[in-house]
Amino acid sequence: MCGIAGFTTFGKLDQDPGRVIRAMTQALVHRGPDGVGQLVGSGIALGHRRLAILDAAGGTQPMTDPQRGLDLVYNGEIYNHPELRRGLEARGQVFTTRSDTEVLLQALAWDGDAALAQLDGMFAFACWDRGRRQLLLARDPAGIKPLHYCQVGPDLIFASELPALWQHPLVSRRLDPAAVGKYFSLGFVPAPQTMFAGVHKLEPGAWLRFDAHGLTQGFYPQSRPDDAPAAPPVLAGHGQELRRCLSDSVRQQLRGDVPAGVLLSGGLDSSLIAALAARESPERLRTFSIGFDTPSYDESRHARRMAAHLGTEHHEQILTARDAAALFPGAMATLGEPLADPSLVPTFALCGLAAREVKVVLGGDGADELFLGYPAFPLHRVAQSLALGARAGRGLEWLARRLPVSHRYTGAGFLLRRFAQGLALPPPARLMRWLGYCDEAEKTALFSPELRARLAGTDAFEDIGRLLRRGPEGEYQRLGYLCRQLYLQDGILVKLDRASMAHSLEARVPYLGREVVAWADRLDPVWKLRGLTTKFILKQAAAGLVPDEIIHRRKAGFMMPVAAWLAGDLRPIVEDLCAPAAVADTGLFDAGFVQRTLDEHFQRRRDHRKLIWPLLAFMAWWRRSGGLR
Repeated sequence: MCGIAGFTTFGKLDQDPGRVIRAMTQALVHRGPDGVGQLVGSGIALGHRRLAILDAAGGTQPMTDPQRGLDLVYNGEIYNHPELRRGLEARGQVFTTRSDTEVLLQALAWDGDAALAQLDGMFAFACWDRGRRQLLLARDPAGIKPLHYCQVGPDLIFASELPALWQHPLVSRRLDPAAVGKYFSLGFVPAPQTMFAGVHKLEPGAWLRFDAHGLTQGFYPQSRPDDAPAAPPVLAGHGQELRRCLSDSVRQQLRGDVPAGVLLSGGLDSSLIAALAARESPERLRTFSIGFDTPSYDESRHARRMAAHLGTEHHEQILTARDAAALFPGAMATLGEPLADPSLVPTFALCGLAAREVKVVLGGDGADELFLGYPAFPLHRVAQSLALGARAGRGLEWLARRLPVSHRYTGAGFLLRRFAQGLALPPPARLMRWLGYCDEAEKTALFSPELRARLAGTDAFEDIGRLLRRGPEGEYQRLGYLCRQLYLQDGILVKLDRASMAHSLEARVPYLGREVVAWADRLDPVWKLRGLTTKFILKQAAAGLVPDEIIHRRKAGFMMPVAAWLAGDLRPIVEDLCAPAAVADTGLFDAGFVQRTLDEHFQRRRDHRKLIWPLLAFMAWWRRSGGLR
């Protein structure tokens, strides 16, 4: 796990390239405190920050193959590097290190772009071909590791995180109004866009090639047909095949020269990973969890129950509203662009807790997307079965507004209103509306006349059509794919990467191992969503490993008491960042509407958590950025 940065030097650069790459690399020091390296050559500058997990002595970067003229900087882990190494050795390659970096370098040297389809891991890398004077960028298919880039004249500039890009003198920071519109709908800016005009995220599973002729890009095969075991019509043995795939993924992701642990929420997904890791770990497994002092949000007792069941060395922290207020600035500072997920704060705390004990953790992210685990999926089934549309939505929203206001996690009025607001939309947009934040009416009221004018004719959900055109067939297959390509990749995985890397902690995601994803993609949705029962096959796989009360309990997301805390200990932060003068100064929002919204929430006349939090996160980012236009 590392941070990478670099740029081509085909054009004129007034500053010393060595000084610029040092500044870019320094901005990534949190991603790799164990080492730093840089290379400045004809046409290229490459920088690297290292978090040493495997072969601390031999895996330094940039790594060079002088015979073939290749230079590599790489962030992530190639989990199947031992298997790839053996294949390359059989072809005559001699290795000088134990690192997966050298395996990746030689796989590219031997097979070029074809090597990408062989990789099982989380990665983002840049490989410079000296002879061709050509730069290759690539990112893992699940989008676990980030990579940002922009083209300025004849040159390409890239980095793991946006703040590193700003260290290059040619990169400008101009706000993209369309990205603002998408952010307030979705809670994130979907790839390939960023909040900045002309700056892009490399999409998951994509490659980019850049040379003096310009930029070309595309997508590489994510799995071969023989990688994915066919799912039989009846899966006997309580999901034994899925358990085997997950066991293999956990075993691979426990590889390394440093201790590993598990982020344990107390839910099914992370509990199953912990159970499999406890079997595979060569030493007593360490688990980590965050609880809350608000009972309707607190899952810590379930995490303790699972830890006791496995006999792990368990570490726990209870997060209070005062703790959250203290952590808020540090958590927000991890972001190069705003992210509206409030669980960034407890995730930031959880990663800090784990980083005191280990350098690597496994987590349960990805299961809800692969196995249709979100409540939005059975809600979609209900809406489809009852033919609920816009008219029903208006009636339900009228009813929701008349229910008592509650700032609890399961407040009936809040949940009913969220359900109703999605009914007027087609299924793909409805799914993202349920998982997202502001509806169009809220955005119209929130945005200034100037921003509304700049957004005229834009569509916050335009990425849905683009993604589905290359997605699978079948109703639930398409919804799960969309959830994975947007909500997981640009929201949850960004949160996990930034929160873990802020503490120099490597977070791995076994559910997103290549074989597990391929297996899940081949599985008929009836084994994922049976009636209104979500993650049906995953529950079968967990039977006997995870206690029944954890397998079958109601799903609770990893969320803090946002609504109540915004009106309590977080209120001074809200009033500071969202003060009328600060909001008006952006030129983006209606300060009067914002103040009325805050007053209604503070007085508990409405629950505006889904509008206030994304605005709060945006304003925190805006202040750190010094204001943009």
